[in-house]
Amino acid sequence: MAVKDQVDHIKTQFYRETAEVAESAAEVAEEAAEGAEKAVDELEEQFKAVLAEYKTKRAELAAQQTKEMEANLARKQAILEVMKTLAEGETDAVMSSLPRMRELQAEWKTIGPVPATHVQELRKQYQKYQEQFYDLVKINIELRDLDFKKNLELKTALCEAAERLKNNNNIVEASRALQQLHDEWAEIGPVARELREDLWNRFKEASSVINKKHQAFFDQLHAKEKENLEAKRALIEELKALIPAEDAKLGIKEWEELTAKVQELQNAWRKIGFAPKKFNQAIYDEYRAECDRFFKARTAFFHSLRERRKEREQQHKEYLERVKAREERARQRAEQLKAKGGDNIRKVRDRLKQEILTAENNILFFTAKSKGANKLVDSMRKKIDELKKKLEEVENSMED
Repeated sequence: MAVKDQVDHIKTQFYRETAEVAESAAEVAEEAAEGAEKAVDELEEQFKAVLAEYKTKRAELAAQQTKEMEANLARKQAILEVMKTLAEGETDAVMSSLPRMRELQAEWKTIGPVPATHVQELRKQYQKYQEQFYDLVKINIELRDLDFKKNLELKTALCEAAERLKNNNNIVEASRALQQLHDEWAEIGPVARELREDLWNRFKEASSVINKKHQAFFDQLHAKEKENLEAKRALIEELKALIPAEDAKLGIKEWEELTAKVQELQNAWRKIGFAPKKFNQAIYDEYRAECDRFFKARTAFFHSLRERRKEREQQHKEYLERVKAREERARQRAEQLKAKGGDNIRKVRDRLKQEILTAENNILFFTAKSKGANKLVDSMRKKIDELKKKLEEVENSMED
């Protein structure tokens, strides 16, 4: 029985019993009746006071309950808003929202009563959003099964492609292709849970074959690069040994022989492969510096040679000018001798001059073009000196 009903029952019982007491008092002596009536009045006052206190507390309780129901209403309305959002969300996101929906359902059950005017509407909305959400869950499961099937086909094809790569003899190309397959694998969604591990193990095993080949290839490549580094270091040492000291006295032949050897080393360098990456540029710079040092010295030698040649040419030019001047004087003297009958002396002089000129031209030719002609040049110089001496004697005799 409700508290209110109990209070109403007590109130009715109280007034029934007080009325019976009043009727009984009327049948006794007047003095006794007045005492009984007074006692009933006092008791009624006490009862009314208790009843008033009950009503006050009852009103306070009702106000508190109304406040709590309003708060409960606000909480349930907030839950319904979230449920509505979940129920109207994307199908592919519904499974990730399922834990949240269950949390909302559990929270709903913990919330107390709401105002009676809202009970029916709240219940209808709650049921509606629940049904909509679980309809999405069902659709999602069906779509997920289709995705699982499609993903299984795609990942099986990737496994087969990875297994075929072991027949590719170009390990670098195979490794790049495998990386592409892994990228594609990562972009494909999951398959059924019971198939995931076996499928991944198949793909991983095929990948392992290529990865081991790739590792072996680069181990061999790195070993070869180390060999190349040692070969290049040895070649640089050979190159250093060919560079002559600054005070070395070398001729054209020696320089040409050294140049041929350096060019052979350069050709050998080009045939050596790469050194390890961290040494490759440094070893090349060292090699390039030694080559530059050699060819700088070679250039300096031939520049000096050209300068000496220019100097000799200038000396020869000056000599020819002197000869020309001497010829002019001789010509004039010959005219004078002709009148005196000195034609034979003039012929001797002209012959000597022609021999000297021919010999000097030959010296220039052998100095510029011949190799190992030093003895021949020395012999010709002696001959020229002898011819010049004879010429001087003839010219002196003509002047006399």
